[in-house]
Amino acid sequence: MIVDQALYRQGQRFECGDLSDELATLRDGEEGFIWIGLKDPTDEEFALVRQELGLHPLAVEDAVMGNQRAKIEEYEGSLFVVLKTLRYIDETSDIETGEVMLFIGDHFVVTVRHGEGNPLTDVREQLEQHPELLEHGPLIVMHAVMDSVVDHYVDVDRELGIDLDEIEAQVVGEDGVGDANAIYRLKREVLEFRRASGPLADSLAGYLERGSGGDLHVDLRHLFRDVADHLRHVNDHVESYDRLLTVILSAHLASVSVQQNSDMRKISAWVAIAAVPTMIAGIYGMNFDGMPELTASVNVGGSEYHYGYFVVLAVIVAVCLFLWTRFKRSGWL
Repeated sequence: MIVDQALYRQGQRFECGDLSDELATLRDGEEGFIWIGLKDPTDEEFALVRQELGLHPLAVEDAVMGNQRAKIEEYEGSLFVVLKTLRYIDETSDIETGEVMLFIGDHFVVTVRHGEGNPLTDVREQLEQHPELLEHGPLIVMHAVMDSVVDHYVDVDRELGIDLDEIEAQVVGEDGVGDANAIYRLKREVLEFRRASGPLADSLAGYLERGSGGDLHVDLRHLFRDVADHLRHVNDHVESYDRLLTVILSAHLASVSVQQNSDMRKISAWVAIAAVPTMIAGIYGMNFDGMPELTASVNVGGSEYHYGYFVVLAVIVAVCLFLWTRFKRSGWL
């Protein structure tokens, strides 16, 4: 659907009448440009804009279908820009991905938004408060939208850094606790971030060095280079997050392995201790009459006392205590 549509002349906003008439006036030499904002458009909703502006069919197909890679494509008479938007969800610590696409021409700008992330209403309002910027024409809209998207990258970058610090503290802390699922989940979010910001940095750098990007007005070039610097800074952070998460995951798995080995040593030690009385009890449980220990006795004051039972118990206790002491000293218990 069409969210907003306006005509801008000398930095001032005017109501946009019939699209065909307004475009004809602008093409006849009148200064200004038209900015049309669309959100999740269908083929039918995009048909009029596509026909009037003469947009390239491949670019239109990408805009309608969505789910495109961040890029800046130059077509004859227009520029097609795809930006991946990111939104951090506090409740789940997840990153929601959307898209903003722009068609830039000499006398028009069409913004197409997919998803709920990075609404462009504030971008339009901020630009309208600075007429001197709008006088730069359609490319200033491209810069403003891109700058807003990258600013959201910075916000998401900050939240990811907080999540990473929490996971790192859990894994390398004194308790050594951690959740492999949480590490994998954060690593997945970081990779999603990289898929959004990485291609955009490459595309923007290429645009500034070639074609129409190389002929930008000096003020616009400085503005775009500022966005590129912020984007490069964010990408450096994201790459470091990815490497650190790999190290944290390895440390967590090593900690789990050490804990499992420690548990196995304890289990083995207790099994060895329990094996002694089990073995002795098993021998005497065979109930053979010819076992001398069963009839061993001593005469005290005319009374005969059978001591074999107590000797066997003493041997069991002594051996178990000996084994427990040895395992305790070796660190197995």
